[in-house]
Amino acid sequence: MQLLCLTDRDPADSLPGLDLLPHEIRTSPLSLRVPDTMADRFDAILIDGTLDPRRARTASMSLIDSTETPRVVVLSEVALPVLTTDWGVRDLLLPTASPAEIELRLRLLERPSLADETPSPAVQAAGVVIDESNFIARVYGRTLDLTYKEFELLHFLTGHPGRVFTREQLLSEVWGTDYFGGTRTVDVHVRRLRAKLGDHEGLISTVRGVGYGFARARYEETSE
Repeated sequence: MQLLCLTDRDPADSLPGLDLLPHEIRTSPLSLRVPDTMADRFDAILIDGTLDPRRARTASMSLIDSTETPRVVVLSEVALPVLTTDWGVRDLLLPTASPAEIELRLRLLERPSLADETPSPAVQAAGVVIDESNFIARVYGRTLDLTYKEFELLHFLTGHPGRVFTREQLLSEVWGTDYFGGTRTVDVHVRRLRAKLGDHEGLISTVRGVGYGFARARYEETSE
């Protein structure tokens, strides 16, 4: 996930468990107003209230009418009584939250509410089934434990079996045109995906000098 952390210090100081997760994090001072277009680029906004809950409240409330990006506030246990619904946050994290808890809460932000539209149909190819509505990916019935971007990358590749994409194309489709990192992140995520696919790692093939493809051998045989 791409996270924006509103804080006046290193995010690892207010939420140490976050530093152990593979999310992409940008920071901005609590006192600096976040432009609407910038806030919408992120999957979630973390608001650090561990040092000054009042400033965290002001920062959170300033975003209520400007963006629908879900917000999560980080508060120490002694400051919990100050948190009310008018902050407009979706969830709360204690500084002591483990990496597993942080990851779970961030994933739940992406789950559709019961009031949302009919879930999207599953995408499937070559034994991989992507259930986007429930954020679940399976390979021949085995559920894969994926990060958000690993899920998005596998989802995209599974939706285009047999095709080859350059690293630049994958970066644009999965990470977005406003992503500031380089194409090496694509290689890193492909390597992690292959490891989690296990015996089926060959589903993601490397085309030297070009990029990556999904289930190329199977779909090339079918098309002949």
